[in-house]
Amino acid sequence: MSKKRLWITRRLSDATLERASRDYDVVINYADTPGTAEELIVASAEFDAIIPCHSEHFSADVVAQFADRLQIVANHSVGVDHCDLPALKQRGIVVTNTPDVLSDATAELAMLLMLGAARHAVAGDRIVRTGAWDSWSPAFMVGKQVTGARLGIIGMGRVGRAFAAKARGFDMDVHYFNRSVLPDDQAQGATYHETVESLLEVADFLSLHCPATPETTDLMNAERFALLPDGAVIVNTARGALVDEDALMAALDSGQVAAAGLDCFKVEPGGNPTLSKYENVFMLPHIGSATRKTRDAMGFRALDNVDAFFAGQAPGDIL
Repeated sequence: MSKKRLWITRRLSDATLERASRDYDVVINYADTPGTAEELIVASAEFDAIIPCHSEHFSADVVAQFADRLQIVANHSVGVDHCDLPALKQRGIVVTNTPDVLSDATAELAMLLMLGAARHAVAGDRIVRTGAWDSWSPAFMVGKQVTGARLGIIGMGRVGRAFAAKARGFDMDVHYFNRSVLPDDQAQGATYHETVESLLEVADFLSLHCPATPETTDLMNAERFALLPDGAVIVNTARGALVDEDALMAALDSGQVAAAGLDCFKVEPGGNPTLSKYENVFMLPHIGSATRKTRDAMGFRALDNVDAFFAGQAPGDIL
């Protein structure tokens, strides 16, 4: 029996590519540039399956031009805001993602961003590297203490809960907003808020862990930044669409927000160059899941979904 044809749109981990090459007639984009709309349309006629990343965009217009060969899009990501799910479903194309396996890595990075933003990591690194560190005083680079502070989490899914677990190691008082109240074994003592607004009022630190949807676009806007306690710190490792970046900069200018830790931006790659003037903004290039262990696990999870589908089974992560 001939092998199914699989297109992997980006250079995934070596272990993932080795397994894919063993089991499928695979074409790998070693150039590691995002697949274009034209390439996706062509691929729909040449491949039975695609493993894309969030950098490939399956819009309704693109999907409408697909050929009938493509059967499954097995995303190498948890978020699927780059996929028009109704359009893909209408074409009979199965869509999967890779939940669970990247929760700890992303939560680790959220913790790094929270600590770095709170304790002047950007400015501190700069003055040491440039030789500008020539004095000290008790008022020098005084930051915001994490231990014992109130933490607000918007989106208490897998990553949000993993972050909450790590925050408890700093004795943080965890509060959360979610679409529904968590059972006690998942909430682990965290306080539920029925509205985002109620949560923001007690969030000395705020971490975003919800998906990007039309409802959550610009979730953090000027009105909501104003509800935070003075000098709050905001962390975003979810999606750039959640934050109105102009409103964030206005809140930083006013001091309403003391600092921010950002791993995602409205425009990616590239980010927002205007944010670079703020030394109280600790920025990373959307690398929340970028550990070897997690990259292998994500690739294997995507392949598990493809394997199950072509074995006539329902993939475990079907959307």
